[in-house]
Amino acid sequence: MELTPLTAVSPLDGRYAGKLAALRPIMSELGYMQRRVQVELTWFAALSDAGFDEFKPLSPQARAYLATLLHGFSPADGQAIKDIEKTTNHDVKAVEYWVKSKFEGQPELPELQAAAEFVHFACTSEDINNTSHALQLKAGRDQVLLPALDAAIARLRELAHQHAAVPMLSRTHGQTASPTTVGKELANVVVRLAAARAAIADVRLLAKMNGAVGNYNAHLSAWPDFDWETFARRVVEAPELAPGDDANRPFGLGLAFQPYSIQIEPHDYMAELFDAVARANTILIDLARDVWGYISLGYFKQKTRAGEIGSSTMPHKVNPIDFENAEGNLGLANALLRHLSEKLPISRWQRDLTDSTVLRNMGVALGYAVLAYQSLLTGLNKLELSEAALAADLDAAWEVLAEPIQTVMRRFGVPGAYEKLKDVTRGQAVTREALHGLIRSLEIPPAEKERLLTLTPASYVGKAAELARRA
Repeated sequence: MELTPLTAVSPLDGRYAGKLAALRPIMSELGYMQRRVQVELTWFAALSDAGFDEFKPLSPQARAYLATLLHGFSPADGQAIKDIEKTTNHDVKAVEYWVKSKFEGQPELPELQAAAEFVHFACTSEDINNTSHALQLKAGRDQVLLPALDAAIARLRELAHQHAAVPMLSRTHGQTASPTTVGKELANVVVRLAAARAAIADVRLLAKMNGAVGNYNAHLSAWPDFDWETFARRVVEAPELAPGDDANRPFGLGLAFQPYSIQIEPHDYMAELFDAVARANTILIDLARDVWGYISLGYFKQKTRAGEIGSSTMPHKVNPIDFENAEGNLGLANALLRHLSEKLPISRWQRDLTDSTVLRNMGVALGYAVLAYQSLLTGLNKLELSEAALAADLDAAWEVLAEPIQTVMRRFGVPGAYEKLKDVTRGQAVTREALHGLIRSLEIPPAEKERLLTLTPASYVGKAAELARRA
């Protein structure tokens, strides 16, 4: 059966394929191959700059050709590597042989073919793989994940400011509680997400280039007096060669150097990154559920589209499907992210292949997160506030003013303030008239009585509006 969006097993490559187009060139196997080629070529170019008599500096023409290979990598190139892998049964070795084949195809640049054995020189497969994964995560995070999260945060901030002063009844434990504003509740989420977003962005993406078990054994066997650690650090940390850059400058990977490893980079930074993304996702699950509830209460209505159907039997329904989809996909993302963060830092002795197996699902985990951010943004853009529903809810909850009344009573030393309010409000329907009667009976200054008499559930919102506008 031909693989199409209709026959794909994963909904990321099926139903939702179009929504993840930006992630696919980065986190797919093709994206992984491209970055393996990038690492091999970067290491090769750096070796030519190291000053070895056996590997003279490459000519500008040869360096330009390496840049062409690096930036012009195509699906056809990826397929060529896969074809080589059918023979080698080793994916990294297939990349090495492909690079060498490209050198052989350039008779006008004999220096490349002459230096071909410096491709993958002293490297273990994991020198190539760990750096490639870090490059994938760098691009996936910075180019796709964070922009999608930023769009959701920006919309939430816009809504928080727009509705900063719109009063809303709170519910703690599901029961009526001190009022807030719509904007302040959204601002709470904005501030939490901003912190979570910063944590994602601040994770240093590490890479090692230190050989089979992390000690430069092979490197030192070739050139015992060369400072391989400093060299590897320079290659890892030097900026990437971007399209259009002068190929005569040093090639680098633009990552942070990991000096201590076994055969594999320990993956602690990956666990940190995936935990950070999962934490942001948990905040968004909380938001999706709350907005779902507010829609149910009638606080929000949803814009409708012509021809759209909410229920196969109940024509009136406008279901909060965007928030439901977001919640479900955030849960899938977090299940994978948490498995990755728990599993990846664990390796038997100097290495096993369990990390390689699960790392192929990094894109799946990030894909579900990005898909959820898109759904959430779609849902947020459909929301229309029903101030009438909010006002009616508040006007039916005069019992929430028991808090300010008893607080003022405490200020003026009225004994048993809490208990007196509890007796007249707990478990009872409380009316404006009843509360006003209680206020007039209080032994407090007249001016304070008048201030309490002007208070309504809608006006009892404290600094909510100010806090919302600051988010």
